[in-house]
Amino acid sequence: MTSSITEVETNGVERIPEADRTARPVDLFRLAFGGANTFATCVLGAFPILFGLSFRQGLAATVLGLVVGALLLAPMALFGPTNGTNNAVSSSAHLGVHGRIVGSFLSLLTAVAFFSISVWSSGDALVGGAHRLAGLPESDVSYGVAYAIFAGLVLVVCVYGFRFMLLVNKIAVVAASALFVLGAFAFAGDFDPGYAGAFASTADPLFWPAFIGSALIVLSNPVSFGAFLGDWSRYIPTATPRRRVMGAAFLAQIATLLPFLFGLATASIIAAKAAKYVDPAAPNYVGGLLAISPGWYFLPLCLIALIGGLSTGTTALYGTGLDVSSVFTRFSRVQSTFFIGALSIAFIFVGRFALNLAQSISTFATLIITCTAPWMIVMALGYLTRRGWYDADALQVFNRRQIGGRYWFNHGWNWRGMSTWVVSAVVALLFTNLPGQFVGPLGNLANGADISLPVGLALAAVLYLALLTVFPEPRGVYGPDGPRLVRASDTEVPPITGGPEESLAAEPAAAH
Repeated sequence: MTSSITEVETNGVERIPEADRTARPVDLFRLAFGGANTFATCVLGAFPILFGLSFRQGLAATVLGLVVGALLLAPMALFGPTNGTNNAVSSSAHLGVHGRIVGSFLSLLTAVAFFSISVWSSGDALVGGAHRLAGLPESDVSYGVAYAIFAGLVLVVCVYGFRFMLLVNKIAVVAASALFVLGAFAFAGDFDPGYAGAFASTADPLFWPAFIGSALIVLSNPVSFGAFLGDWSRYIPTATPRRRVMGAAFLAQIATLLPFLFGLATASIIAAKAAKYVDPAAPNYVGGLLAISPGWYFLPLCLIALIGGLSTGTTALYGTGLDVSSVFTRFSRVQSTFFIGALSIAFIFVGRFALNLAQSISTFATLIITCTAPWMIVMALGYLTRRGWYDADALQVFNRRQIGGRYWFNHGWNWRGMSTWVVSAVVALLFTNLPGQFVGPLGNLANGADISLPVGLALAAVLYLALLTVFPEPRGVYGPDGPRLVRASDTEVPPITGGPEESLAAEPAAAH
């Protein structure tokens, strides 16, 4: 039965019945694109200019980061239709019934951060635009009120749930895209594609660290969706072709080239006409954008801030409220959403008024990659070796407070997947190189370039496949066709016991 958009969603992370799965891949496209077609993405798009790249160099770094990130993200859309639940719960199959909390932690960290960034950037743009249009004072009170109202609107949408969020994003995709395209006319006279940047040539020893760093920040945007992409794709029917689901996720990220280009182009104009706003010591992209905008574009900028921020905030906060309700089963999805929303709002005010947040964006973006990318590799390779076969009932053992099942492994932990994630994330962190912010002990081995991502990805892929081969998983975790690329052991799978669903769980139903 199809629910109304004004009816509060009651579904948690339990498997969504096929009868309720009315979403299509195009809906996944709208949610993923709408969640990134925002002011926050424009801010990330400005970083190549802040790092000293020319417009063309910044464009190359942006395209590289976006394509690689979209390729990494696309397989993460498959778990939702397959298992009817979110990606953190699906990760039980590869990290163990208890090890799934890793996905929950990554989802929480990412959601709070991107919710905060969307409220900060959108609130700043709204207050700045209102100041230029109506003389509203740019005081702490004005910013505080803007943040509170904006965060409250996002929280209301998230409480109503998936269908209300889908409606918001349907509007946001069209409206924000049109306003960004309108910006091309607003800034056409000032834009110079030949903006030279700070590097005379690629031979400059600081060029490649800046280029790689820029690509990594862009890449962080699609990777940030990895932990909660299944929150939306779980409403897609199981029988939907996999290529369509992956294609929707991939194209949604490629489409974000629009806000990335907007940020890149306008940042190059700011650097040429209002350089004080791109000072690396205290960059202020939003302030610079308002400074160079023609008066007639102030209102469209405010609309972008409002519409885009709502879209990003809802897609970030919704999934985390959903997942927290599965970890702390005493709380419903609505109660968990209120709790995480309140925590995020408190974080927003502390970060905005007590911390230097502009400097922390690139650091946090890199740390998201460092922690999330190896986890995504484990998930994607796990899906490949399992041939996309999962036991949907056994995935719910943690949520029902039971024990046993196909994914119990060693007391609820699959040390193969867990070890791969921990080792790869830690080693990648050691190679992180963010000058002036965070430089790992091995960060200077590549002449100052940050190679944490390729190191983490490669190590995760090699280590996980090696562990699966040397220490094979029980044959029971694989489907009727057996494993792909790796071996299986004859270790018996313990039965599911305990919890209120014990009688139902005695005969697990497999999902393909």
